Amino acid sequence: MNALGRHLLLELKECNRELLDDLDFVRQAMLSAANEAGATVVGESFHKFNPVGVTGIVAIAESHLCIHTWPEYGYAAADVFTCGEEFDPRKAADILIGKLGCSDPVIEEVQRGLFPQGDAQSLSGVQAR
Repeated sequence: MNALGRHLLLELKECNRELLDDLDFVRQAMLSAANEAGATVVGESFHKFNPVGVTGIVAIAESHLCIHTWPEYGYAAADVFTCGEEFDPRKAADILIGKLGCSDPVIEEVQRGLFPQGDAQSLSGVQAR
């Protein structure tokens, strides 16, 4: 089977609670994860909740990275979704895990847009959208 994309679901437990509540830090961590892993950033949106928590998305030409934090639990849920070959979602996940001081990460990978091999339309020329 050929896949159009890879979607990593990150369960980030035992993170640095202070960092999870710092909008500027979370924003920079997400942008760094995207840039250092080879993505092309095309937009972003972040929000700080009251009393605690941050949510945000980094739109990339290859798809997106998003996060939602629960500082009171030391927990963040993040997604890294990509298509194309230039961007390594595992590298982005590892960068984000390190920056958030996560000591108990779980990563699940889902293949998106599965097509049988030998399908009439070759996926080798698929461009990132």
